[in-house]
Amino acid sequence: MPETEHTSINARMLGRLEELRRKAQLRELAEVGGVNLYSNDYLGLATDPRLKLAVMETIAQTPRMGSTGSRLLSGHARVWDELEEEFAEFAGTSAALYFSSGYAANTGLLSAILTKEDIVFSDSLNHASLIDGVRLSGASKVIYAHCDMNALEDGLKQHTTSGQRVIVTESIFSMDGDRAPIAEIIQLARRHGAEVIVDEAHATGTQGKAGRGIVAELGFEKEVFAIVHTCGKALASMGAFVCGSKALKPYLINYARSFIFSTAMPPYFAGQVRAALRLVIAMDAEREYLAVLADRLRTKLRELNLDTSASSSQIVPLMCGENEAAVQLADRLQASGFAVRAIRPPTVPQGTARLRFSLTARVTHSDVDRLASAIAQHISRQRRIEEQVVPG
Repeated sequence: MPETEHTSINARMLGRLEELRRKAQLRELAEVGGVNLYSNDYLGLATDPRLKLAVMETIAQTPRMGSTGSRLLSGHARVWDELEEEFAEFAGTSAALYFSSGYAANTGLLSAILTKEDIVFSDSLNHASLIDGVRLSGASKVIYAHCDMNALEDGLKQHTTSGQRVIVTESIFSMDGDRAPIAEIIQLARRHGAEVIVDEAHATGTQGKAGRGIVAELGFEKEVFAIVHTCGKALASMGAFVCGSKALKPYLINYARSFIFSTAMPPYFAGQVRAALRLVIAMDAEREYLAVLADRLRTKLRELNLDTSASSSQIVPLMCGENEAAVQLADRLQASGFAVRAIRPPTVPQGTARLRFSLTARVTHSDVDRLASAIAQHISRQRRIEEQVVPG
């Protein structure tokens, strides 16, 4: 059908795209070469030949390439049960269920377990998948100021219900790289009779002994209602596990729509996830290196009087404020051989545009030093431009 027959909808779309362009918020797909500083491949496993070998070996052992349907129909294979048991042991929980993406895991979990009588206490910087999961559930929502435990406690005191009260948080926040006060959240949950759900997406593989995440590092695996561990970041794969009680797994199989109505991943893919998990467990040296590398970058940026927010992980934001400033710096760094993208609203709040440096074990100390030098040169250049006197 010719595009001209949809002029009213097209006009609306074009108008909204132009508005994004005018605000320097238009997002586009592009491959950017150079030192990769926006990858979630935190431990550098995405190019590890052992993952390819694991896929090939699993293909040789399974009779089919495609899953042929959802796991409730024709798409289930024993290899998924085996992987889920292994991952539950890793997470320190009684059971785990694999979803095809972190987004599907969060939306499926929250929309399945929550009811309209429940109240969710959600950190203001939670990921979109957590926000959307709460919306789909129909539960009431109380948004508390980011990592503000006084605000959370005030909310718990003020909002009661005949249903359940659930605190939902990330452990490491994807845009600021800071760490949630999980121990304090658990204490508040105990005091006020609330459940806790933690999304460990950016902590899986990078935090704690064996990369088991912050909840396990603190010894709270049995106290939280559910932990979500994603595979698309440090595990260099795809999908996510919802980990929790023995009752949670069959409940999600029966009530999580994003699980029930999704085609299962091919059985050979379980071989890649399993191989990645076993490698990650043994990568304490890489985790330590990543922490040192991030500290080095934060120190160098702060020496330039730049704002790295409250970063305490492998994610180091450089706060720029205005969209144009973030885009200009990103362009400059790309020209200097660094793969980095500007992060702008609505991904982050208005006025907090930034560059999000996502470090991996493939990045070197020399790379970090050259990055800091390139940023310093850009700042110096911008200052010279601002100080120029325009003839009047």
